[in-house]
Amino acid sequence: MSAPAPSQPITVDAPPVDRQDEVLTDAALAFLAELHRRFTPRRAELLAAREERRAGIARTSTLDFLPETAHVRAGDWRVAPSPAALNDRRVEITGPTDRKMTINALNSGARVWLADFEDASAPTWENVIGGQLNLTDAYERRLDFTDERGKSYALRPAEELATVVTRPRGWHLDERHLRLDGEALPGALVDFGLYFFRNAQRLLDLGKGPYFYLPKTESHLEARLWNDVFVFAQEYCGIPYGTIRATVLIETITAAYEMDEILYELRDHASGLNAGRWDYLFSIVKNFRDGGARFVLPDRNSVTMTAPFMRAYTELLVRTCHRRGAHAIGGMAAFIPNRRDPEANELALAKVRADKDREAEDGFDGSWVAHPDLVPVARQSFDAVLGERPHQKERLREDVRVTASDLIAVDSLEARPTYEGLRNAVQVGIRYIEAWLRGMGAVAIFGLMEDAATAEISRSQIWQWVNAEVVLDTGETVTPELVRRVAAEDLAAVQAEAGPDAFAAGCWQTAHDLLLRVALDEDYADFLTLPAYDLLD
Repeated sequence: MSAPAPSQPITVDAPPVDRQDEVLTDAALAFLAELHRRFTPRRAELLAAREERRAGIARTSTLDFLPETAHVRAGDWRVAPSPAALNDRRVEITGPTDRKMTINALNSGARVWLADFEDASAPTWENVIGGQLNLTDAYERRLDFTDERGKSYALRPAEELATVVTRPRGWHLDERHLRLDGEALPGALVDFGLYFFRNAQRLLDLGKGPYFYLPKTESHLEARLWNDVFVFAQEYCGIPYGTIRATVLIETITAAYEMDEILYELRDHASGLNAGRWDYLFSIVKNFRDGGARFVLPDRNSVTMTAPFMRAYTELLVRTCHRRGAHAIGGMAAFIPNRRDPEANELALAKVRADKDREAEDGFDGSWVAHPDLVPVARQSFDAVLGERPHQKERLREDVRVTASDLIAVDSLEARPTYEGLRNAVQVGIRYIEAWLRGMGAVAIFGLMEDAATAEISRSQIWQWVNAEVVLDTGETVTPELVRRVAAEDLAAVQAEAGPDAFAAGCWQTAHDLLLRVALDEDYADFLTLPAYDLLD
């Protein structure tokens, strides 16, 4: 894996972090430069196309399956067979790539670990470089960790470790610390490029391969771009064609109308699709924010996967995947077990079991959890349905019939926005953003493991409720003044609980101000992480 350094080398604009030179070798930077030159212009075109499509939704308040790709949906084709390491995916754990999480996730008993450079990771330079080092160290069996209490963590035998599927950042995010000709490289290409360049051959030698989750995809053309990146990367590094496998998160409403097309574009590199709940709801609010009361969502926690429009989305995903020979992966169980309250713990675990039982019975081949203690719970649900089979792709779900209108039937919900829902959105938003600004992307808040998708749906719901002049269960209308009052009360409560010194040491005021900015500005920010990144060290 080597290539001559580019004539105009990439510049690194960041204070150096430990072992940075191991990651940013001349050969690795040359590879990133080639990725940037070849693919960043198309990425810019596709981001502009997102804006055009959003403008069309604003005019029509509707979406439909694409007429120009009807032949793909009607065609008789399948994705490439799964590699052995990705054939059984009945339980997948997610989390950032810090050293402790890397060890715990690999040791968790899950079949797959989603090693996250995206929503569960704040993209500080230390996290970007450190995550790459931790993954390679794990493959080289030189990863250990001792926490502040003196507890040591080490990897189990290799055959017991989860298979790693890495999630790079979405197309919309830059990596400002790496520039070529003065232009920041896309974070997606940085995360993918460094991981692939460093580990592709190493993983093949271990009997696995470079596997990826692709986030925030909005169209099959974005999937086509990823496929072209994969083809080039494999050729550049001398890796066999089709070695890379990608699972695409269907976490945007537009992608839900292009599931077949997305798999088709990636068919030689496709592994499956995943149903991502919070980002999916965020995408509905973002795209249909001009649609009036018809598209107003109630409190986020009241929108379950059994809601008719969410069920349409998940059942269509299973049908589409199995028709094409791909894995269908279910959503997240974000509950954090609480051993100090057995009664509350068991009630929460019962909800997790019911959710995983439903997914397994609906035909999903696996599902996500956020905590190692939930791995056996999810595994039990899928073991009961799968038995010794690695998946249930033979269940074609030909009984499923989903129309274009079914996917956006938000007005079928009976629940309505509440004052407590508004308060929770403010509380969770402030707490998550504050932790993110300190470099933490996966944060325990009120018994749930939250990531950036949490903050996105929280601030989006506030924006939607204000602009739709929603009346809450208390009779109050959601106004900017009400939101500011709730936020001020929460900030005061945090300060009183933490004490003045701890409060000042955090990023609480900045988090409060940023939440109000993205929740109340007339111009809706496409992603919270864009203005937040400007505030990140």
